[in-house]
Amino acid sequence: MCLQVAVPVDRRLIGYIVANIGEFARTHGMTVREAGNYLNRYKGLDFLAEHYEAEHLLSLGVQDLTRVCYNNGGGMR
Repeated sequence: MCLQVAVPVDRRLIGYIVANIGEFARTHGMTVREAGNYLNRYKGLDFLAEHYEAEHLLSLGVQDLTRVCYNNGGGMR
C-alpha cells in the first residue's frame, strides 16, 4: 500500500513558472514544450522554485535563467 500525502500547491508559484517558461521560449525561439524540457533538464525549473520568494519580485529573468541552465550543462548563452 502506498500512502500519498497531499502537498499544498501555491498557485502563484505555478503561474510564475509558466510565465517564465513562456518568456524563455519566446526569447530563445523555442516551443513552450521544448523550453519546459530544457529548463527541467538543466535545472532552470529547480532554480525558479527554489528562489521564487526573491525572483518573483523582479522582472522575468530570462538572462539569469539562461545562465543557470548554461552552468548546469545547457548549450544556450
